[in-house]
Amino acid sequence: MIVQELSDAEVAAAAARAGAEVVRGLHGRELERIDKGAGDFATTADLAAERAVLDVLRAARPDDAVLGEEGGRQGADGARREWLVDPLCGTLNYAVGHKLVAVNVALRGGGAAAVADPFAGEDGEVFLTDGTRAWTAGGAPLAPTAATGLVDVNLDPPFPGAPGFRAVDLLAHPDFVAGFRPRVVSTTLALAWVAAGKRAAYVTDGGDLSGSVHFAAGIALCRAAGCVVTGVDGRPVGEGAGRGLVAAADAATHARLMAMIAAHPA
Repeated sequence: MIVQELSDAEVAAAAARAGAEVVRGLHGRELERIDKGAGDFATTADLAAERAVLDVLRAARPDDAVLGEEGGRQGADGARREWLVDPLCGTLNYAVGHKLVAVNVALRGGGAAAVADPFAGEDGEVFLTDGTRAWTAGGAPLAPTAATGLVDVNLDPPFPGAPGFRAVDLLAHPDFVAGFRPRVVSTTLALAWVAAGKRAAYVTDGGDLSGSVHFAAGIALCRAAGCVVTGVDGRPVGEGAGRGLVAAADAATHARLMAMIAAHPA
């Protein structure tokens, strides 16, 4: 197959799959850590996975720019399009041997995106979207549902909304305890799981996350799958509006979570 003939969604999926193969191959090995400050770090697996993703993007879309978490922006300054790449979301998990990680690839503002779960099954799993539909690499449409009652909440610092919004307050809210069960996996793979029906919702603090290498792909998946996506302040996500993220499988779940968050105004 000639990579230039792939759709943007297929390119995103191929790139995410290439990164996931590297992540699987290096899992469990002793890896060098590259300090990024404030307790954050990358590993040689992050760097190698990003190179694998970039190789696919360059071959398929040579005129596009790329913004990678590790390598920064690359490509022509005048490029009309830019890909957002998070080669290993969940580095802290990965570095201690856990397998809860994701590879995120998204075309900025273009709808096309993919998220790879490297360790789902023998060869991993890839979720992708063209901005209108969302499906698995096997062709099955993503079907959000709140049936699990599981809500992932990002507890990683920084906490820009404190003291107005604190995730720990949400977890302690009586209505949350009565209707949901919290999960904390420390990777935006959980956001893709909302689109795929494996989680009822995902909540995180932050600024406008629509252009984030960590969140853009998951947001695109959720939107295309029919989830309800806003900031923790209830405003739309994107173009500077909205702050943080509440992605819910359906309107009822979103409304319940927003009512709890409103009890601690952001």
